[in-house]
Amino acid sequence: MTTEPDPRLPLPAALRRSWPIAHRLTLLYAGTTTILLLMAAGYLYWGLRESLAREDRALVLGKFNVLRLLLREHQDKTEALASEIEHEAPANELLKYYLRVLDARGQPLIETPEMAGLLPVASFPLPLPLSRGIPPVLARDFGSGRSYLLLAAEVEAGADGSGRRIIQIALDVAHNNDVLADYRQKLFLVLGAGVLFAALAGVVVTRTGLRPLAAMARTSRQITASKLSQRLVAADWPAELRELATAFDIMLDRLQESFVRLTAFSADIAHALRNPVNNLRGETEVALAQERTPAEYQQTLGSSLEEYYRLARMIDGLLFIARTDNPAAQIEHTAFEAGEELSAVQEFYEALAADKSITVICQGDAQLTGDPMLFRRAVSNLLANALKHTPARGRVRLTACNLPDGSTEVRVEDTGAGIAAKHLPRIFDRFYQVHISRDQTSQGAGLGLAIVQSIMRLHQGGVRIESELGRGTVVTLLFPAD
Repeated sequence: MTTEPDPRLPLPAALRRSWPIAHRLTLLYAGTTTILLLMAAGYLYWGLRESLAREDRALVLGKFNVLRLLLREHQDKTEALASEIEHEAPANELLKYYLRVLDARGQPLIETPEMAGLLPVASFPLPLPLSRGIPPVLARDFGSGRSYLLLAAEVEAGADGSGRRIIQIALDVAHNNDVLADYRQKLFLVLGAGVLFAALAGVVVTRTGLRPLAAMARTSRQITASKLSQRLVAADWPAELRELATAFDIMLDRLQESFVRLTAFSADIAHALRNPVNNLRGETEVALAQERTPAEYQQTLGSSLEEYYRLARMIDGLLFIARTDNPAAQIEHTAFEAGEELSAVQEFYEALAADKSITVICQGDAQLTGDPMLFRRAVSNLLANALKHTPARGRVRLTACNLPDGSTEVRVEDTGAGIAAKHLPRIFDRFYQVHISRDQTSQGAGLGLAIVQSIMRLHQGGVRIESELGRGTVVTLLFPAD
């Protein structure tokens, strides 16, 4: 089954996202090298062309100066002038140039052989007047591969400078085009070889550079649910991959911790549910083993109802913790008096405290921002635990105060049996119960303190417990400033 690109994305972007990193790096490397080679080849070609043009122009101006000096010395045709125009120019096989001298009326006096047929007088530009300085050198293409640099200028003739002559000079630059064409061909060959080499080198360099990633992928594939303790170890990888390896190891730490907690949580749920279910099954089996009186059936149903209540409380607690563990869970913050809420909780448990001969003291007057119902539930859980594990004639104190930094501290202190130090790190775990120091007949499920911790997490606050065997327990709820 083929997948279509996301129509919301431009097609090139959708295609690029499917490209492997190796292909992208190879293309980038080859493209960058191609651009550099093109720039270098273009610069070299331009430099050669300009160099040839400068040399040709210098040659034409040099011949012009020679002819001007010869005409200045001798106005008429002389042996030196004839040698330069009629003999030396045709004899040069590497550079083909043509020279012509005209009188003031534009009639040819002397010229290089074959020049009349190739370059008539009219093919040259108008001569530069005598007073205009250095004459221009113009390029002109006559077709059929005939390209020339042309110069035409008026000069003085004779020793006294009274005469006037016109000089016409033509330099065949077709050979330059042949040189440049050959140079271009060689540049294209070098450029093609360079691009091919860059592509192959890009493949090799990319594969070599990505080899640690492949090794990291192989190592990662070996990590399974039964091998969550394995790590990538950042020090074993190149510097560029150490941050990735560190982040991956941190993620594995969180996964392992969550997996361990989930495994323990599943075991705790099975253990916590097994007791009430076994009790219900046992009571029912006993009741059905033989015929009972209505009073006995009523007693069995009453005992079963207590187990149902226990199961309901356990399920409600688990559902509450599951909702609060959701990262998207939020609460509505309102301002309320913490002292008034503590007094309300105290009144609710007043009868139970009186029945156990325990004194509950409520102190403090603090302003707090949060959810009043969740605040009351957290304090109720703590007070219920304190009353459950505090002996007769004991004391439980509820206090609330605002700290200088704007935060609020709520404390629940009791004079109960206390908790051993070894249990404190796990006291807020779900289903964790300290049976050694707590009442064995307790019907709690070990979710009360876990719910308190979840409520404080929703308030972005914290909970702290301090306890000492035989001296009691202090639980502190810390609510952050507004």
